[in-house]
Amino acid sequence: MDSGKAGQARGEQRTGLLNGFAAYGMWGLVPLFWPLLKPSGAAEILAHRMAWSLVVVGVALLFVRRWGWARELVRQPRRLGLVAIAAAVITLNWGVYIWSVNTGHVVEASLGYFINPLVTIAMGVLLLGERLRPVQWAAVAVGLAAVLVLAFGYGQPPWISLCLAFSFATYGLVKKKVNLSGLESLAAETAVQFLPAVGYLVWLGSRGEATFGTQGAGHAALLAATGVVTAAPLVCFGAAAIRVPLSTLGLLQYLAPVFQFLLGILYFHEAMPPERWAGFGLVWLALSLLTWDALRTARRNASRIAAARRTAAAARPAPPAVDGEREPAA
Repeated sequence: MDSGKAGQARGEQRTGLLNGFAAYGMWGLVPLFWPLLKPSGAAEILAHRMAWSLVVVGVALLFVRRWGWARELVRQPRRLGLVAIAAAVITLNWGVYIWSVNTGHVVEASLGYFINPLVTIAMGVLLLGERLRPVQWAAVAVGLAAVLVLAFGYGQPPWISLCLAFSFATYGLVKKKVNLSGLESLAAETAVQFLPAVGYLVWLGSRGEATFGTQGAGHAALLAATGVVTAAPLVCFGAAAIRVPLSTLGLLQYLAPVFQFLLGILYFHEAMPPERWAGFGLVWLALSLLTWDALRTARRNASRIAAARRTAAAARPAPPAVDGEREPAA
């Protein structure tokens, strides 16, 4: 029985890892998809992504038959307000990301997701009053130095990276307050986005500037596929989150910006002058410090929990012996 349970646990963890690799792999390779949607502009692509995402998520919810959360959410105006804020912030994030990829700034976009953990930590300190360990402070300081170096290299602050990092960190903070699972959260957010997105597409069509339906069936299918591109990695991420430890997910999250960075250099052939390499090197140093500190803290916590369990087991009194089970005298 124990070996069966252990085998099942290993199978679950393997499934979780595969889903985690799939989720972050898709997020990392998505820069290959957005250029396929040209001649659509970033705003039109964004509107289609918002509209078709609700369609895809709605079909998924019909399949799994999970609707109770919606009735609860409608009765809670504060959570509804937070969902609206999350929808607005992720709209900004999506729009900037699509624009940056389609205008040749894939490397700078990848930087945004590299520095996102550092921004999240800084927001935790400033907004939630969280305390940092010395290594975390050092990582934040190195990250700030990286931004300064990159600002010098670009001749201005890396606005795309900072916008992506701060918008996604804010999105994560708001989602934590809303406390909905991935599929339900995306459904609620895209429900908020849906009418403005459709309204914009109708307006664009009335001006004769919409590309949906005017560039052939293949182009229309690609625009509709933006919903699948949005929902599929999120579903995989949800399957991974319930099966693998958070420390493992924390390491997997770096796959997406690594893939984006490599695509920017090797596929899109974006320039990497020495000062940009120096800035990225400092960011990677900061992330290495964070990862080392997180793994060390996780090991310490696991050791403390194991020691507490051993102490509790040793202090627990032995059950009294039953008369019929006593050993016969020698």
